[in-house]
Amino acid sequence: MTPDRSASVRLLESLIAFPSISLQPNDGLIAAVQELLSAAGIASTRAPDPEDPRRTNLFASVGPEGVPGVLLSGHTDVVPVEGQPWTSPPFEATHRDGRIYGRGAADMKGFVACAVTAMMAAAGRPLKRPLQLALSFDEEIGCVGVRHLLRRLEGHLPAPYLCIVGEPTLMRIGTGHKGKAAYRAVCCGQAGHSGLAPQFINAIHMASDLVASAREVQRELAESGPREEGYGVPYSTVHVGTVQGGRALNIVPSECTLNFEIRNVAQDEPARILERILQNLAARVKREAQHADAPLPEVTLQNSYPSLSTPEDAPAIGLLRGLLPEGTPTTKVDYGSEGGLFKQSWQQTSVLVCGPGSITVAHKADEYVELSQLQACDRMLAGLVDLLCR
Repeated sequence: MTPDRSASVRLLESLIAFPSISLQPNDGLIAAVQELLSAAGIASTRAPDPEDPRRTNLFASVGPEGVPGVLLSGHTDVVPVEGQPWTSPPFEATHRDGRIYGRGAADMKGFVACAVTAMMAAAGRPLKRPLQLALSFDEEIGCVGVRHLLRRLEGHLPAPYLCIVGEPTLMRIGTGHKGKAAYRAVCCGQAGHSGLAPQFINAIHMASDLVASAREVQRELAESGPREEGYGVPYSTVHVGTVQGGRALNIVPSECTLNFEIRNVAQDEPARILERILQNLAARVKREAQHADAPLPEVTLQNSYPSLSTPEDAPAIGLLRGLLPEGTPTTKVDYGSEGGLFKQSWQQTSVLVCGPGSITVAHKADEYVELSQLQACDRMLAGLVDLLCR
């Protein structure tokens, strides 16, 4: 079968070739996009990481200035490929069975390619409202990069009427996602000979008590916490991801570090959930008469982003639905996005998540996007350009 060679597909092939892994430079990819936009007469600006300008955001706008428009948002970074059993080169686009394989094909260079192509097509049209593009770096490690761009745009850009975050939704309309807060807990104990273990405070035991407290709060959240239907797990969750501690089996550990996260529905607040966990822990330690004076862990917030919850009756949903096939459903997505930060910056803006590909293939070996999904996204964005002309 002859591969689809639309402009979006050709651009996606080029974007996949950039190994723009989080925390690594993405300026080569950004420069390539800027060159394309410039050739279409579209000016763009960078908002780099102050400590490393090789990692940078990009903003561009086409159409009239000073009026609310529609912002297309995508991240350019991808997750690593080491240790994954790829059957084709991860940073080389491979056409097979109506799909394009490559790291970032679904998450989310497919949408980026469609969005840049739409921007270039809009450059020659009589737009009544602007079409805008925001490309970010380091989204995969906690929506880090886009914050620099939002600070740059603050006070210089009318709040968009609609922001479309093109994460992979199979072109369904995503109206919400949970927020996330990532924490690090350092548990301190006393080093000593394991033959006299009960005489010392064991940092790993303290960490175990913290995990037990987190699991207790998780049960409470599942049973009686706020619920938001539409998610795979319709309540807030607590998850311990890493535990590191101990030097040797015969030494009572003096330190143990945990990394854990809280993913909250819109009606919950991570700080309140954390407070409940620490209260449970304090009560648990107090019951341990042997070491009731043991210091509680030092817990620090490492990263966070807010939840997103766009009302089902928002006019912007009707607008987007009119650009998609009849019967396109709304959905909640079970991953985070930059959408919550855009909403936090522009309260009056409707933020929706909609893009080509499936999240089920993201971050895996042989990540791919269906050509039919790219075509569907191209049609949606072409319809959007037509709408902005009216």
